[in-house]
Amino acid sequence: MKRWIPFVKSDPTVAVIRLQGVIAGGARGALNDQALGPIIEKAFSRGKPVAVALEVNSPGGSPVQSSLIGSRIRRLADEKEIPVIAFVEDVAASGGYWLAASADEIYADPSSVVGSIGVISASFGAHELLARQGVERRVYTAGKSKSMLDPFRPENPEDVLRLKGLLEDIHANFVDHVQRRRAGKLDAQADLFTGEVWLAQKAQQLGLIDGIGHIKPMLKERFGDKVKVRQYGARRPFLARFGASVVHDAIGSIEERAAYAQFGL
Repeated sequence: MKRWIPFVKSDPTVAVIRLQGVIAGGARGALNDQALGPIIEKAFSRGKPVAVALEVNSPGGSPVQSSLIGSRIRRLADEKEIPVIAFVEDVAASGGYWLAASADEIYADPSSVVGSIGVISASFGAHELLARQGVERRVYTAGKSKSMLDPFRPENPEDVLRLKGLLEDIHANFVDHVQRRRAGKLDAQADLFTGEVWLAQKAQQLGLIDGIGHIKPMLKERFGDKVKVRQYGARRPFLARFGASVVHDAIGSIEERAAYAQFGL
């Protein structure tokens, strides 16, 4: 056991927070503010780290949870005056890029997928299927918009227009976040907010990331060979580790694979 000696400078420590998976509230996603909040707080507070590193590997998800997690990171970084560096693995897309942009600097592997600064809403229509099966669905509401975009009723153009307005507002929030966090770095001539994705080298040219690099060698280069890494990340619930939620885990796994598959992963 290493003993603490007064007035002797200790080796620098970097807190590493792993952010992997789909971003969603409750049990649906691997990443949400309720689960990550205490972990992020501990990473910034324990042992006076010289920096906090984010290992980001996420295809995105909930814009609200992305904002909550990102805001918590920024609040603690500003309060404690600790620099934050993000390292992208396979993908930092949509909400995943929102999290990466919460850092002061972003680095990625040459083959990392970055971007997708856009908003999407997907659903289905089953009213014709019900009609063919002779099923009559009865819905009663108070408030004309209460059954907006009901998948078991024909699509209403007014509902679609209303939904597009909501998506545009969320998109504007996303764009504002990126422009504030990457101020002075973004390519002013490029259209970066269409939902398109790029590999790391092109993303660097566009100003979406700061460079190409991996976490261990970059931390050693910046803080010295004796830098210590302290890992933090969300853990699976106790019973889930023993297969106690097989069905839920299977559905979650399918949803997560589908999210990653959008980017060829």
